Amino acid sequence: MERLQDYFRALADLLFPRACLVCGSRLGIHERHLCLSCAADVPYTHFWRQSHNPMADRFNAVLERHRGTERMAYAYAAALMYYKGPYRSIPRALKYHGDLSAGQFYGALLGRRLASAPHFADVDLVIPVPLHWSRRWSRGYNQAEVLARALAEALSSTGRSSPPSVGGLVAAGRAAGLVSAHDTGLLSGPGTVCRTDLLVRARRTRTQTRLSVEEKARNVASAFRVPERSGTMDRLRRWAIRVIGNMLHIPRDPFDWESPCTVLSSARHIVLVDDTFTTGATLYACYAALRPYTSARISIATLAVVEGTPSGIEGSPSTGP
Repeated sequence: MERLQDYFRALADLLFPRACLVCGSRLGIHERHLCLSCAADVPYTHFWRQSHNPMADRFNAVLERHRGTERMAYAYAAALMYYKGPYRSIPRALKYHGDLSAGQFYGALLGRRLASAPHFADVDLVIPVPLHWSRRWSRGYNQAEVLARALAEALSSTGRSSPPSVGGLVAAGRAAGLVSAHDTGLLSGPGTVCRTDLLVRARRTRTQTRLSVEEKARNVASAFRVPERSGTMDRLRRWAIRVIGNMLHIPRDPFDWESPCTVLSSARHIVLVDDTFTTGATLYACYAALRPYTSARISIATLAVVEGTPSGIEGSPSTGP
């Protein structure tokens, strides 16, 4: 079987050659996204090993400036890699070139890293930074959502197993296009669930690429809100999952009709997911929108992090859109 798989991979590479995201060299049969040489030098942060790290301290400093007299739990933070050198092409491939496969691969990798950290062990809810509907429509996807779905599935599946009936339902649902990482947690019992209906972008903001720290903060201020109820498509998908679950006589009802506010109020540890952490302005705006609805710890996770505290640096990545 492995030889057969290698044969088809070789045939696919012959017809559609794959290139390393960093150096551009042609990939071998067993190489994914990066050649072996570039994969050996990925600038991993290892922030998931530390409950307090430079990224977390930077984000908590932002929270401290806005918290007033409110006492808040320390927000954990982790990024898979540093946004520097030729490795900037990895988050860019996802964000600007539609490489969803790379986003899923590295999102799952980040999820497995977080699963190994005790301070992320109680995460039960993952929320991606949302795009405005018009930008989502023009781009065709939300890069933060791609990462969040893969991350949540990795967190939920690590060290956990599903009953056979539930596993069959998940497989059937995926084959029908109904089930994804968004729904897996609902079908496999207690675990980590990715929800895209709990936070929306209320207005379209400017791209943050060339804005200063202060301009970035003003640009995304009050840009996010918690909706009163889930969107129509989300409710339809969940209804379909409930019908299939009832047909297979799954003992635990995998579906609930709770409002976003109710879901947030029952969460223990929420992780906000974005593609790149620069100043923390966008993630703080999301944090501020969620905070009135939950007492849970709210932490953050990103694919990449910019070292230091950039301020309108030429070529720095945008945060948010």
